[in-house]
Amino acid sequence: MRKTIIAALSLLLTLAVSAGEVASPNGHVKVSFSLQGTVPTYQVTYKGREVIRPSRLGLELVNADNLLDGFTVVAEKKSTFDETWQPVWGETRDIRNHYNEMLVELSQTRTGRLMNLRFRVYDEGVGLRYEFPMQKNLVYFVIKEERTQFAMTGNHTAWWIPGDYDTQEYDYMETRLSDIRSHMREAITPNASQTPFSETGVQTSLQMKTDDGLYINLHEAALIDYSCMHLNLGENEELRTNSYDYSQGSDASSKGNHTSHLSPLTSHLESPLSSQFIFESHLTPDAQGNKGHLQAPCTSPWRTIMVSDDARDILASNLILNLNEPCKIEDTSWIKPVKYVGVWWEMINGKKQWSYTHDLPSIQLDHLDYSTVKPHGLHAANNQNVRRYIDFAARHGFDQVLVEGWNVGWEDWFGMSKDYVFDFQTPYPDFDIKALNDYAHSKGVSLQMHHETSASVRNYERHMEAAYQLMNKYGYTAVKSGYVGNIIPRGEHHYGQWMNNHYLYAVKQAARHHIMVNAHEAVRPTGLCRTWPNLIGNEAARGTEYEATNGSKPFHTTILPFTRLQGGPMDYTPGIFQMDMSKNNPNNPNHVNSTLARQLALYVTMYSPLQMAADMIENYERHMDAFQFIKDVAVDWDDSRYLEAEPGRYIVAARKAKGTGNWFVGCTASEHGHTSTLSLNFLDAGKKYIATVYADARDAHYKDNPHAYVIRKGVVTAKSALRLTAAPGGGYAISIVEATKEQLKGLKKLPARCQ
Repeated sequence: MRKTIIAALSLLLTLAVSAGEVASPNGHVKVSFSLQGTVPTYQVTYKGREVIRPSRLGLELVNADNLLDGFTVVAEKKSTFDETWQPVWGETRDIRNHYNEMLVELSQTRTGRLMNLRFRVYDEGVGLRYEFPMQKNLVYFVIKEERTQFAMTGNHTAWWIPGDYDTQEYDYMETRLSDIRSHMREAITPNASQTPFSETGVQTSLQMKTDDGLYINLHEAALIDYSCMHLNLGENEELRTNSYDYSQGSDASSKGNHTSHLSPLTSHLESPLSSQFIFESHLTPDAQGNKGHLQAPCTSPWRTIMVSDDARDILASNLILNLNEPCKIEDTSWIKPVKYVGVWWEMINGKKQWSYTHDLPSIQLDHLDYSTVKPHGLHAANNQNVRRYIDFAARHGFDQVLVEGWNVGWEDWFGMSKDYVFDFQTPYPDFDIKALNDYAHSKGVSLQMHHETSASVRNYERHMEAAYQLMNKYGYTAVKSGYVGNIIPRGEHHYGQWMNNHYLYAVKQAARHHIMVNAHEAVRPTGLCRTWPNLIGNEAARGTEYEATNGSKPFHTTILPFTRLQGGPMDYTPGIFQMDMSKNNPNNPNHVNSTLARQLALYVTMYSPLQMAADMIENYERHMDAFQFIKDVAVDWDDSRYLEAEPGRYIVAARKAKGTGNWFVGCTASEHGHTSTLSLNFLDAGKKYIATVYADARDAHYKDNPHAYVIRKGVVTAKSALRLTAAPGGGYAISIVEATKEQLKGLKKLPARCQ
């Protein structure tokens, strides 16, 4: 009898340490951890409603016993953290970092290896990661696949793009989870470099909505020395292996691009977990097909789950930033938000070119004197044109002028897989680097450097120090880098561990030279701009440039803030005023799927401390009344409020400019349009403001009447309410400026309906 009691007590103690729970500070979000048999699992609830059903955790290793099962709980530790920190730039002046934490220390009985699981639970969601402490039984190891699961509770609506190792520049799809497979071929459109890996693979940040009104977002934070995570969807406990390479039409298995499969985990469970739709992590491989090379002590990135019954909470969340380390740059005084124009759109729409000559079939930089060749006359980065943009920037208060195509090598930069393609230092004969920089500085403007690597990363690192020194010499403070094409070293992917280490290396080296970085074609952001705020922008999604070629869906900009922007700001390059591309270039028949008023709104809804007025000067000069909003709108903020939001339909945001009492409001709408009744109760009570509304005209439409807009000005207060309608594919923008008595003279109250 005594033995029976002792055995029962031992069983109870085992059960007690095999399960744990931690809740968010407000108690709405709860995470439960347990060992099902010997397999680590977790689940998440929100206000008592299931969000993530019991899901497995673990890693499969190369040529080693897997970290999937055989675990016992060594210890469970809980703690609370609460701080308020100030970003160098951001959507708000102050960010609160408040969470409850649970650390579960595990030991694998058969190997003696240690693996810890850390859960941080915020009011808006969860971060979880793997940690591998210093130990004798696990030092160097290679990941075959990470097997983190996210078991969904139903067939949710999802806004997704195809999982791909080399590009995120896809148009979003809106489908049920069950329809991802049937829409995958439609979703995979051509790109300069792409490697889709599965007919059920999607990218993070993934936004979903349940039938009962929960908004769920899956992403990752603090991606450092690790491969980028995608998600592969399994149905009925099984992912169907698919080795067809959608981009090449050949067997992808030869490149190590294997789809994730749940069977290694399923076989270790005593009773299968029940869920029809299960996402599993799928890491980007290296050139050998391995998913990561690690050395303990080390950690994985955070896997993040945001959840709310209000879509606005997803947009306002700082969970991704908070899961990153604090700023590592001691003196940040040189990091400043930037509003810029540039020599760019005329090349994007085909009117001008990056290259200097057509005479040469191939270019070898160390064997060519460009002064001896005949120019083709279409080179945009020439002294006269650049001075024109400098003058325009100075006249209208812009900080910088981006110049693409300034440096030699553009004649055969793409598609040749060249190692030595650019030197990032030698200008074309018609670009006087010293004279142009001197001219810009005399006007209170600086030039923005452009470093297109053509994906030859070894070549960029070879020249990086000299290129940054050149920038310092001529007073450049920011660089736009690019990684178009297939990566060199050949076989590496844009989002693998090796490349992710390169992107961060470039940012760190730039910080040494007091240079801000805007990286295009790089891995999608995961909040590293908190740690390295000189990472002032990224592309990493389908930006405005696609509007000049094959367009983007009208609802595109109503989704990006829910997905791509969760990890950091985007250099989306808004501000297009001429929607008919044939008016810029007769050989370009394409059309921008937006109204002009919506282009203004994007400066508010698409948050970035780096904002470009992307169109050509002549198109702005035809609409200087609307251009005034771009001149006025801020790029750094003390406060941000999301007034209305629904993914794929509309977003209305209001932001307070840094160090002022001025507010700016923007609305972007899908092809369905949107009508708002806006309360201005975010304004200071008792004050009067001058509001200028830039709205779609009543007959505006993104397809056949995109340039129809109205501008209204009047007096508003915190008690005012405005009723505004965004046309299909349209929007509106409002500047709200604190007014003096003199400025108020002659102005009437702005009517509620001002369109």
